[in-house]
Amino acid sequence: MKKLVDRIIALEKISKELEPTEKERDLLNQEVQSYANRFIETLKTKPAFSEANVDSRKLKMGSEKLSLATLLEVYGSEVADQGIKPASGGHLGYIPGGGIYTAALADFLAAFTNEYAGMYFGSPGAVTIENELLDWMKGVFGFPKDAVGNLTSGGSIANLVALTAARDKHQIKNEKVTKSVIYMSPQVHHCIHKAIRIIGLEDVQVRLLALDALSKIDPVQLEETIKQDLRDGLQPFMVIASAGTTDTGAIDPLHEIGVIAKRHKLWYHVDGAYGGFFILAEEKKTLFKGIEMADSLVIDPHKSLFIPYGLGAVLVKDKEAVFHSHHYTANYMQDALVDMQINPADVSPELTKHFRGLRLWLPLQLHGLKPFVACLEEKLLLTTYFRNKLEAIGFRLGPEPDLSVSYFWYPVTQVEENKFNEKLMELMHQDGSVFLSSTRIDGRFVIRMAILSFRTKIDTIDSAMVMIKNCSSATKLYFKI
Repeated sequence: MKKLVDRIIALEKISKELEPTEKERDLLNQEVQSYANRFIETLKTKPAFSEANVDSRKLKMGSEKLSLATLLEVYGSEVADQGIKPASGGHLGYIPGGGIYTAALADFLAAFTNEYAGMYFGSPGAVTIENELLDWMKGVFGFPKDAVGNLTSGGSIANLVALTAARDKHQIKNEKVTKSVIYMSPQVHHCIHKAIRIIGLEDVQVRLLALDALSKIDPVQLEETIKQDLRDGLQPFMVIASAGTTDTGAIDPLHEIGVIAKRHKLWYHVDGAYGGFFILAEEKKTLFKGIEMADSLVIDPHKSLFIPYGLGAVLVKDKEAVFHSHHYTANYMQDALVDMQINPADVSPELTKHFRGLRLWLPLQLHGLKPFVACLEEKLLLTTYFRNKLEAIGFRLGPEPDLSVSYFWYPVTQVEENKFNEKLMELMHQDGSVFLSSTRIDGRFVIRMAILSFRTKIDTIDSAMVMIKNCSSATKLYFKI
């Protein structure tokens, strides 16, 4: 026994390094805080995009200990300074969020207290906070109090939960799969197609609907398509609308689609991952009329509430449809079976679930809602400002956007227009002071703006215009125009 005890004590001395003393914690915190301050204060002076040049040797796993100062230096050069800078106000390319600082503090709290937010029994406070946030969202979007919800890692898992519920509500399985029909926009986010495949509906009939001039689903064509499918002996069961598409920021006619879905007893799903929280902006509320008719809804706080990556949300009205797939029990969990609140683990694929809700709850409590709404309204105005500036120097613009995503291109006749704009995009990425992205609309190569980072300000747009003008001139020289 003495040998056993001696061995345990020897290992304890080594393993105690995983528990720094208070003094050591203070020193570690100071180093991280100093890095955070330098990072944030220099964001404006650094490019929003840098082509990858990672020295993978610095990131290899080794057996030797390294100091935190060394590791922070490596993190800065090989991670934070590479590729797209998601924290930068100059990130105008994909859908940015920005990552407000107080959410990082919440993540720190959640990490060192190590709350398990999957079961009420394990952490009643954490689960209560997450359910309170979901109840708040139900109020924002007009969902009933008895709807269920979950805070997910993002829109992909949130959409997966919603589509699984739709599948199970309508019992789409076995021979019914190939005769069942889903209706959606060609501009629906690709995670929807991915979710359909994951949940075993790869062979379902998918109808990509005609869009109007504003890239929105045409309700008349939707109704006609449903009726034709019924005449053909098929089984329509779900229609998916977008409250802010990734390509153009369009909001589908939510009310009209909801009426059609109800008439034909279809599951109505709305993907508002990008645009949903713009409902908080007074001038945009009318565009969201009908979102309360949805059977399921996805919204992402890590997009239009500016929270760091890793926080989506799903709301579903039919609790039993969600429970059918996700509610399981196990013998070893018998102590946790207390019927107090909905357990997050019962409405999601995740059983292990960290306390991600704190990253939204803490900032909303600290700042109140007003700055978030002001930030959304600011982005809408900046989108108009950017479009006006582009038009003034000869760029063509896509339709007036519903939200803060739009697109543009430079018209030329001397060379193939797509090639010109592809070269322009290439040069802008090489410059990198502001990051924009591209897409194709009806075969045309266009440049996208996605204005959503809380750090994007009017001087950011002015900097973008300087870059665009310089790169446009360089592109003209390249093609000798």
